[in-house]
Amino acid sequence: MAHPGLPRGRSRALPSGERLRRPLARLAAVPVEAWFRPVLDRPRLVVLLTLLLALATGLGLRHLSFNPDSRLFFGRDDPERQALEAFEATFSRANNVVFVLEPADGRVFTVPTLQAIAWLTERAWRMPYAQRVYSLTSEPHSFARGDELVVEDLVPDPARLDGPAVEAARARAMGRNDLVRRMVSAKADVTAVMVLVNAPGESRAEVPRMAAFARDLAAEFHARHPAIAVHLTGGVIGDDAFALAGRRDLQTLVPVMVVLVAATLAFGLRSFWATVATLAAILISCLLTMGAAGWLGLVLNPATASAPVVILVLSLTTGVHIVASACRELARLGERRAAVEAALAENAWPVLVNSLTTVVGFLALGFSIAPPLQELGTIVSAGSLVALLLCFTFLPALLLLLPIRASAEIGLPALRAALARLCDRVIARRRAVLATGALALLGLGAGMTRLTFDDDFIRYFDESYDFRRATDFYQERLSGLHVLQFALPSGEEGGVARPDYLAKVARFADWYRGQPKVVSVSALSDLMERLNRNMNGDDPAFDRLPESRELAAQYLLLYEMSLPAGHDLGTLLDIARSQSKLTVVLAHVSMDEVRELGLAGRAWLEANAPELAAPPTGLSIMYAYLSERNVRAMLGGTALGLVVISAMLVAALGSLRLGLLSLVPNFFPAFMAFGLWGYLVGEVNLAVSAVAVTTFGVVVDDTVHLMAHYRHARQRLGMGPEDAIRHCYQISGVPCLLMAVALGLGFAVMALSGFAVTHQMGMLSAMTILIAWFGDYLLLPPLLLWMERRI
Repeated sequence: MAHPGLPRGRSRALPSGERLRRPLARLAAVPVEAWFRPVLDRPRLVVLLTLLLALATGLGLRHLSFNPDSRLFFGRDDPERQALEAFEATFSRANNVVFVLEPADGRVFTVPTLQAIAWLTERAWRMPYAQRVYSLTSEPHSFARGDELVVEDLVPDPARLDGPAVEAARARAMGRNDLVRRMVSAKADVTAVMVLVNAPGESRAEVPRMAAFARDLAAEFHARHPAIAVHLTGGVIGDDAFALAGRRDLQTLVPVMVVLVAATLAFGLRSFWATVATLAAILISCLLTMGAAGWLGLVLNPATASAPVVILVLSLTTGVHIVASACRELARLGERRAAVEAALAENAWPVLVNSLTTVVGFLALGFSIAPPLQELGTIVSAGSLVALLLCFTFLPALLLLLPIRASAEIGLPALRAALARLCDRVIARRRAVLATGALALLGLGAGMTRLTFDDDFIRYFDESYDFRRATDFYQERLSGLHVLQFALPSGEEGGVARPDYLAKVARFADWYRGQPKVVSVSALSDLMERLNRNMNGDDPAFDRLPESRELAAQYLLLYEMSLPAGHDLGTLLDIARSQSKLTVVLAHVSMDEVRELGLAGRAWLEANAPELAAPPTGLSIMYAYLSERNVRAMLGGTALGLVVISAMLVAALGSLRLGLLSLVPNFFPAFMAFGLWGYLVGEVNLAVSAVAVTTFGVVVDDTVHLMAHYRHARQRLGMGPEDAIRHCYQISGVPCLLMAVALGLGFAVMALSGFAVTHQMGMLSAMTILIAWFGDYLLLPPLLLWMERRI
């Protein structure tokens, strides 16, 4: 049986259409038996070998692991990542765990609370890779004793605290600008114990190990001190949340997707064994792909954890057309092998073209600057090819062995009748339909102007994550996790002690303190002012910078020699004392605001202290530029992907005119979906750069099937244009509608993820796919009728 959508010979119905030489057409001339005879002759062997391969490959699932690094979205050549790594090479790469403590009585400075803080501080030193522990009880406090500089813990002896000692500790802490809004809240009702860690980065088990220790310690602390609530945040907990997001999505989304796929198949096919056959092919596609990824040592992340869901969805669209046709042909022919052959002949080319366009769409993610999106594209492309192979081998073999039920039509009769009425109205009101489509495109597309990029790594996690809730509390009540860091050069060894250098650092710090959303600023100038006061009998009149370089250098040396064990100046100064670190802590900021504050700081330095000019760096800066850079990088990939997919459609349809016309309803759904998102939400993250090209490769499925049946009706059945369109609705309307709904719901399952990139990718893809069905079955028929009148 010849494929209906790719007939041999020249079209009689479209004599003026420009014909292309089609290598695909020569392949289409090969009898279907020659393609699939080995599979159909030995179905039991094919099924057995497939199951054995799936079993062997599936064992690789146990080797899958998750990447807990919050920098996973940045490649090694990312300029912001390189800048941060250079900064860390100078001041050491340090991550942290923050225990945010909230006493029930709203008072940090009480004997029980300070003693509890001291206990937690001592235990926190046992955390793996702990480098330093900061807390109110261990914070270095300097003061003068005669001519001597004394540096001791802010609470020197927690075990012997009394009322006067507590009040003295309160006065010292609340009088320190570098502690308020960093270690203690302005109301003194919340405090933090911060553990600085420096893991070697040799194993992905380091972050989970530190996070587990922190959770156990927090639980032990709360058991000992139930009147003090503990909220865990910090970089280590954030890193662990990235791995947790991947595991959670894999454990929750995949089962939901399997149930949804089974329900969709049962509703559409109305045959238990047909549903079993299709579901088996879908699940084995996913198992083979992810198992192979495990054997190859692939490390999953929150983005690639959604790959099984995407593969399940795409495998559904690949296999269901063949199964539905087999059920229909079985009702017509009455013989199982003939029905399967007819189903393969009818769907081989549409399924092949759709699978290849899907592969091209996801391979275009290779242009992304974000490694997780590159890996997602590779995995899903491989999964699509595996699903295609199984649809031409395992699935037809299984259809021969299982007692599938013959069914002349799929879907409910009421649905078919509704589509027939819709078809008649589209034909009768074609001009109004086109005008309405154009208005919808313009109206929804305008919403794209409302879109703003915001890749806040904190808000990547929704409120279901402990890390997000704890961080929100931390930012609301105490400090923030968004940080800008500057390595301010002095230009010479030991130059940080120069008075002119310190004065400019102080002016820069004061300028940042006056900016909105800035919680605190830590700079070398703050320490030098305090030391100058200490060394002058703690006289407030000397609360200023030292007057000479020699004096400042002596103060630094004396201070460092006096620091308690576990403290040094390595996180503030480089070894040569040629540059110092200035840290700006921000809270409740968008990534646009982070970028703007960073650029404003650099501009201030260039205008007021050009010799100190340095770029801002930090994880927040990296994420602030992520979407913008990724969109620019993806422009080339998207353009190339669209060109290749367009060429494939033109080649498959054998007509430049039809091929280009078929692109119209497929180009606009993404614009309309993004516009609708702009009206409803407004903010988008990294996902937006991936949706356009990947969904374009998916949504051509409806177009390919509709155009194939349209050409078959025009060329083989001799129908007129209007009757050919009615034939398309009758043959492909219900299957394509069910598949659009299944695809939409399948990607919508990703929206259940608490990880923002997966959530937005799922929602935008679902919206695009559902809009695309309306484009194919509402806009494409009037366009075909318009074209017919032009030739």
